[in-house]
Amino acid sequence: MTASQPQFSWGSIVLPAYLPTLLFSLGEGAIIPVIPVVATERGASIAIAGLVAAMLMIGELLGDLPAGWLVARIGERNAMIGAAMLAVIGVVVALALPSVTALAIGVLLLGLATAVFGLARHAFLTSYVPARVRARALSTLAGVFRAGWAVGPFIAAAIIAWTGSSEPVFWVLVAACLAVVVVLVLLPDPERVFGVGRGGAAGDEAPQGVLRAIVEHRGVLARIGSGIGLLAAVRASRTVILPLWAVSIGMAPEAAALVIGISATIDFCLFYVSGQVMDRFGRLWSAIPGLVGLSTGHLILAFSHDVPGNDLWFITVAMLFGIANGLSSGVILTLGADLAPKRHPAAFLGAYRTIGDAGQAAAPVVVSAVTSLVSIAAASATIGVLGFVGAGMLLRWVPRYVPGRRGRRGEGGPAEGAD
Repeated sequence: MTASQPQFSWGSIVLPAYLPTLLFSLGEGAIIPVIPVVATERGASIAIAGLVAAMLMIGELLGDLPAGWLVARIGERNAMIGAAMLAVIGVVVALALPSVTALAIGVLLLGLATAVFGLARHAFLTSYVPARVRARALSTLAGVFRAGWAVGPFIAAAIIAWTGSSEPVFWVLVAACLAVVVVLVLLPDPERVFGVGRGGAAGDEAPQGVLRAIVEHRGVLARIGSGIGLLAAVRASRTVILPLWAVSIGMAPEAAALVIGISATIDFCLFYVSGQVMDRFGRLWSAIPGLVGLSTGHLILAFSHDVPGNDLWFITVAMLFGIANGLSSGVILTLGADLAPKRHPAAFLGAYRTIGDAGQAAAPVVVSAVTSLVSIAAASATIGVLGFVGAGMLLRWVPRYVPGRRGRRGEGGPAEGAD
């Protein structure tokens, strides 16, 4: 930090980064569970309803690279405001025309908005948070997001109970997005407040283009990015495997929901611990235990389907998933921030996040395909093996690209000559 740059404090990022994130994730968390319900109410089959719900993830994947270009040119705050308004447009489209197609288009727009919003807050913290507390800041961001997703469904349930309909829940997202805009407009622009640490003097180099960022950082994106993609895939798999596994072993739905809920609570409670571990000991101390725990859990499931007490094994693995995922909370965000160019991170982060989101999107497809061709046990084993491959890749490449005792970089981009 220079003498002219404000000293960093946690309070300086609570309102511009965490409050908008909480509001946006509350709205999203409220409507995501009701998207398939609304689709079926409009005449969609179960398969089509699943496809409509998947449009959120597809939109996010498609939006990552354009988001990198957009944030680099208009700034984080403007990008978040634009993303919030795009999400509102998506809701209006979904509600204005009572068709499955309109709903799918609206959800796709929400996915695009989520990509822009997520990248903007990631780039903001990458630029303005010192390396010594970066992991805690980004793990807290992940925890705030999970909190919104956890509370949102309860708001949705209350509205459905009150109105007797699912569609009014969509207005929760509209209210949340309008609140985001108000907060961001009323607050001082953090890019002006912290601008010295970001860009330096007038006439500094222009933001890097997305394609140039991909070419320039192709080595780190191919190596660490692939490991991150596998981590994202294993994380996404657990959200598909657990409910399917409960059905396949004949577990009562209410019991399965309780177990999965407890697992999610454990996951949420560990987000700050993950940040502390990464800042104190290094990124691998979060990434590797998380991946190994998630992968081990998948392999345990694969070999416990038909054994006596398989319900107890299911409970054990669900708790293991909660601990492992919680201990790796924020590691994808933190490694992205470590590797991104400090002054203009958005283009690099757009490419980096695309790889992670691709892994996240691919996981349910892999689980579904292997389950259809072989069995759910084979699907779980496949994901477990892929997770260990990802752990090996991160163990090999993170020390090269994120050098230092704590696995942290300095103020610049990836290590010189790393690509």
